[in-house]
Amino acid sequence: MSENCIFCRIVRGEIPSKKVFEDDQVIVFNDINPAAPIHLLLVPKEHVESLMTVGPQHQALVGKMLLLAPRLAREQGATDGFKVVINNGRGGGQEVFHLHMHVLAGPRPWKRTL
Repeated sequence: MSENCIFCRIVRGEIPSKKVFEDDQVIVFNDINPAAPIHLLLVPKEHVESLMTVGPQHQALVGKMLLLAPRLAREQGATDGFKVVINNGRGGGQEVFHLHMHVLAGPRPWKRTL
């Protein structure tokens, strides 16, 4: 884990979050500045900078996150589909340099596009 990374601090319980799911590998919580009525952040507990830095050792973790997305979207009330976004690098819009997946759903138009 990274000492100053905001997502690592959430994983360690230093910063509160509205958790939707947690196990030994992943934590999922509501975004504090949602871009949609349903806006979840799926975050691996292991500090991985971005999708551009994942390796073969992360295959099961990334697969797990992708499989969690539809289940959690449905559980949160997404009945008509959802969007999954993974921003990578500054040029890709990444603001927190800890791999994370946005799951967005609900009536459109959304306030912003990720």
